[in-house]
Amino acid sequence: MPYSEYALFESRAKEAEESIIELKKELANLHKIINSDNFKIDEDHTASQQELDNAKKENEKLRMQINILKRTYKERKAQHLLLDTDLSKCERMISLYDNLNALFEKAINEAYPDVVDPPVVISSSNNPKFGDYQCNSALPLCKLLSMEKTDAKKKVSPLDVAKNILSKVPSSPLIEKLDIAGAGFINIYLKREYGQNTLKNILKLGKVNPPPIYQPKTVLVDFSSPNVAKEMHVGHLRSTIIGESISRLLEFLGHKVLRINHIGDWGTQFGMLIAHLEDKFPNYSTESPPISDLQAFYKESKLRFDSDEEFKKRAYENVVKLQAHEPKIIHGWKLICDVSRKEFQNIYDRLDITLTERGESFYQDRMVAIVKELEEKGFLEEDEGRKIMWGNQKEGTIPLTIVKKDGGFTYDTSDMAAIKQRIFEEQAEWIIYVTDAGQATHFQIIVSCAERARIKLSHHRVDHVGFGVVLGEDKKKFKTRSGDTIKLSELLDEGLKRAEDKLREKERDKHLTEEEFRDAQRAIAYGCIKYADLCNNRAHEYVFSFDKMLQDKGNTAVYLLYARTRIRSIARTANVTQEQLKKAIEDTPISLEHEKEWKLAKVLLKFPDVIARVTKDLSLHTLCDFCYEIATTFTEFYDSCYCVEKNKTGEIVKVNMGRILLTEVTAMVLEQCFSILGLKPVEKM
Repeated sequence: MPYSEYALFESRAKEAEESIIELKKELANLHKIINSDNFKIDEDHTASQQELDNAKKENEKLRMQINILKRTYKERKAQHLLLDTDLSKCERMISLYDNLNALFEKAINEAYPDVVDPPVVISSSNNPKFGDYQCNSALPLCKLLSMEKTDAKKKVSPLDVAKNILSKVPSSPLIEKLDIAGAGFINIYLKREYGQNTLKNILKLGKVNPPPIYQPKTVLVDFSSPNVAKEMHVGHLRSTIIGESISRLLEFLGHKVLRINHIGDWGTQFGMLIAHLEDKFPNYSTESPPISDLQAFYKESKLRFDSDEEFKKRAYENVVKLQAHEPKIIHGWKLICDVSRKEFQNIYDRLDITLTERGESFYQDRMVAIVKELEEKGFLEEDEGRKIMWGNQKEGTIPLTIVKKDGGFTYDTSDMAAIKQRIFEEQAEWIIYVTDAGQATHFQIIVSCAERARIKLSHHRVDHVGFGVVLGEDKKKFKTRSGDTIKLSELLDEGLKRAEDKLREKERDKHLTEEEFRDAQRAIAYGCIKYADLCNNRAHEYVFSFDKMLQDKGNTAVYLLYARTRIRSIARTANVTQEQLKKAIEDTPISLEHEKEWKLAKVLLKFPDVIARVTKDLSLHTLCDFCYEIATTFTEFYDSCYCVEKNKTGEIVKVNMGRILLTEVTAMVLEQCFSILGLKPVEKM
């Protein structure tokens, strides 16, 4: 089957699977309706009887659709098996797990056609003695078969089941051989030829292509989100770093990604800031005020707001003028926002972050519209002067406050206006919010209310990517010794200083040019801060420690950056030119005979499965673990397999081009992972 057709089947099969999940949700909702008190029928409620009958018909229709989709999915899965694929022409790495799973699902269905939804259990093997992967379906399948048998004499063993499955497995360019171990574990040995072809294609293309995705989507990622007039602090670190890497991952897969910075640029604090601006710089409308430290400016205005009633009154008046878009007040607001924007951008430039600003001010008119819409449709309820909205169910939940007692709007109003704008105007099919884990309930309610109002439909995916707080080495919330929140700019400055000290300690300043030294310093400083965050499970808290993150051993950015630099230096040290490399790519097979060569290749071949897993749970630590596995496995290979042989005088006597090619493709896969994680490799460290 041509690869383009394989990708199409993969895409359609995945879409069918998604449709099954959505239909099952609708089916579950119908069951709730049917079994609810609303459908207790008596003689006087024929309308309810009619509704019940309609619901039952819809229920049956959905069941039929699910069964059809299941059959279609299995057929397409079977069709996209790599039975006749010319692997030398595949431009994308394929998922080993998905293909092995599909092969054995086909075999099990043929071996036991009467078993509904048979268990297909595929796992990777840690011991090459037991293959590269294993199919462990025999035991659970045997239990199912035993439950169906009434005649004890016909009882089957896991070993018999495994043999039967094995006899039905079709030939595949992925598999070298199969055998059975123990009580029925089927060992799967991959073909080295498959590994050689796949890795050689990466070298021929000059890049690592993404695995095929279901269907490119418009994805909106909401992350970072600082507040104007307040400096970005360590609390913004995780959202910014995680959001950027998720965006890079989805862009790599081919999705259209909108990176949205939902900054706090509206509200009462601006009335306060503008009042202080009027007093301190009365000519601000004609002369640009020298506000260099906006944080100090904010603290001064807040102190006056809390202690001076006259000032507070003027601040509230300015809020009204701001909402009315009075030109002079708007001018002052823009001045303050511009100062903050420059400070934010400085941080984003240093960390190589790309964002499109959509502040709260952007949604002001849309908030008025959403309140009117929700009110007209009867979704708002009066509650002690407030206007609230419940989601799909009241029990055990809390409502959104859409309008406050004083008639003002809230974050709830803003988020409802935002989700509608994103779905209807931006045409987002998938929305991802990257905030601390404490906001999970808030976003659950936002989504539930959006579903109730028919803003979010079943084909719109919404995820909240939550994360734990950053701790200091004392295991408490990361703060300065005085108890203040640590400014992000100061943290980055400290990282640069620590990286410089580390490089000088290693005497790298004596071997690198000034430009090379500064490139290495920035790569280490910013890379170690990003990687220390991403390599931890985002759902957990983590301890911020420059000492640990700057170590050149273990799963750190420093170790990985150095490993990649060393890998890239091998061909250079061997004096292999680009012309020689291009020729070798065409006519020299990648060397995979030695067990350490093959072990490294098998790690690289896991790339599509790692990407699939990260895409599913949006947890980047899995990709970090994969990078570390590549680096450590490469070290094993390099220590055991000479790429370049020299005589006693240091003269090169032999270059193993097959191994040089393996080092080159290793670097390419590692670099693609670095690109997703936001690490910048350097040629010399």
